[in-house]
Amino acid sequence: MNMYDVSVPVFVHFLKSLAAILRKAEAHCAARKIDPVVMLGLRLSPDMFPLSRQVQIASDAAKGAGARLSGSPVPGYPDEEKTFEELQQRIAKTIGFLEGLDARQFEGSESRQINLKAGGRELSFAGGAYLETWAKPNFFFHVTTAYAILRHAGVELGKSDFLAGGQ
Repeated sequence: MNMYDVSVPVFVHFLKSLAAILRKAEAHCAARKIDPVVMLGLRLSPDMFPLSRQVQIASDAAKGAGARLSGSPVPGYPDEEKTFEELQQRIAKTIGFLEGLDARQFEGSESRQINLKAGGRELSFAGGAYLETWAKPNFFFHVTTAYAILRHAGVELGKSDFLAGGQ
C-alpha cells in the first residue's frame, strides 16, 4: 500500500460517517424540539471543545494531512460554522479537496519532511510517522469525540454509525 491508500480513502470514509452522524443529530434535535445551537455547543467536559469545534478540527486534520503528504498548500477554512448545514458544507468541502488529490502526489511522502505548529509547538516528522502517530490519531480523536458527545446527548447511534462511512 502507498501513503495515498492509507490516508485519503480513510479520511473520506470517516468524514462521510461524521456527516451521517450529524444528520442523525439534526433529526434528533427536530424530533425532540431541541435547539440545534444547544446540541452544537455540547461538550464532554468543560475544558473540552464543543461539538462544532470537534467537527472543524476533524476537517482540519484530514485536509491538513492530505495537503502535507501530497505537497499541496493546506487550504484554510474559517471556523465560522454555527449550524448543522454549515458543518455539512465544511465536511463536503473537505471531502472534495481530498478527492481532488492525485495518488501520484503522495509518491515518496513516507519520507517527506512534515513541519507544523500545534499548540504553540513546532513539530517535525517524516511523512509516515506524521500520518500514523499524529494526523490519523488526531483525526480519529475528534471524530470519536463528536460521536461521544452526540451519543451522550441521547442521539441514537451505534458503532455501525461510526464505521459505516455514511452508508
